[in-house]
Amino acid sequence: MNLLLLFGFGNSKVKEALQHDAVIIDVRTAYEFDQGKVPNSINIPIDRIAANAERIKQIKKPVVFCCASGMHSATATRIMKEKGLKDVYNGGSWQTVLKIINKL
Repeated sequence: MNLLLLFGFGNSKVKEALQHDAVIIDVRTAYEFDQGKVPNSINIPIDRIAANAERIKQIKKPVVFCCASGMHSATATRIMKEKGLKDVYNGGSWQTVLKIINKL
């Protein structure tokens, strides 16, 4: 987990992406997603990210991944960077992303 994100530091790139109408992809399970989520976020569980890589690459906006703690979103960010997506960010937990959005 990125300790800087945990404590609210180092998220300036995430904030900038969100200001530019980023698409938020939550990589938790469908059950976890249904328990609480960032409004208008998309749910693609972490085990489906690679299978959906081409679909995600078609998004013409920045992509911010989130999850419960930031670990799975870091994995999703790495996978998509390896697939060639450049404008992709680890937002950390979905609650962190929601806090950033509420401050915009």
